[in-house]
Amino acid sequence: MSYTVAGDWGTSNLRLYRIEDGAVVDRAAGPGIGDLGDQTPEQVLCAALAGWRATSEPRAIHLCGMVGSRNGWIEIPYVDCPADPAIWAAGSARAMVDRIPVTIGAGLACTRGSGAPDVMRGEETQIFGAMALVPGLAAGRHLIALPGTHSKWATVEDGRVTGFQTFVTGELFALLRRHSTLTRAAADDGAAEDDAIGFDAGLDRIAEGGHLLGALFETRAAQLRTGASGRWALGFLSGLVIGAEIAEILPAATGTITLIGDPALADRYGRALAARGLGATVHTGEACALAGLALLETP
Repeated sequence: MSYTVAGDWGTSNLRLYRIEDGAVVDRAAGPGIGDLGDQTPEQVLCAALAGWRATSEPRAIHLCGMVGSRNGWIEIPYVDCPADPAIWAAGSARAMVDRIPVTIGAGLACTRGSGAPDVMRGEETQIFGAMALVPGLAAGRHLIALPGTHSKWATVEDGRVTGFQTFVTGELFALLRRHSTLTRAAADDGAAEDDAIGFDAGLDRIAEGGHLLGALFETRAAQLRTGASGRWALGFLSGLVIGAEIAEILPAATGTITLIGDPALADRYGRALAARGLGATVHTGEACALAGLALLETP
């Protein structure tokens, strides 16, 4: 059976999809660009594809993400905003692995209103994929959020990404959870609903006008002085950092926000937006990435 391969190759994971007649029929995985060890990207890719190639070779491979970064396989220059799908696809790079043609999508770069630079790699594929899946996103002005380790908030106008801003919310939460004193007293204790209660409390603290740095230590103090559970503390910490992100983007947010990403994380962002009177629609990152990677196929 003739097939192509689509792949999202980030820092932590390689996710490959076997595509036959436009549908995903199988999946494979491998280490991320940040965890290759002494192997080359080509070796890792070939190992991940070995099971499929045992019977037949793919016609082509389409990749996005950190594989195109300075630390990846081929460093691909960023495409400057504003960019539409055609401009973005034209910035992709070509390579070969064992005579199989490989296309690697470029990232996007912009200069924010403050004059600060910003970049993304991988999220742009999901944004353009979302526009392909939901044509209404390619008309008018929309705000698209991609929650994650480095959350992106992109402005799309008439099918072009005109700019975006990155928030290191996920990375900050992980660092504070694992390496700070804030959750040192936290254990996996408490009722199942404590996480949600703590999350809402964190959102409320920011919405009341609280500042993130001034509110963070309550994560620990509440455990020591009010008997708050570990689950409550982690939920509270999550509510604080996500609430602070939403508060910062709030002046630019109107109407319904498009969320792309993991459903559980998108649900948290949806709750945070709802607390500010904003609606959200959710699309999975996988579906959007696959739709975006399809745009890289050579006609």
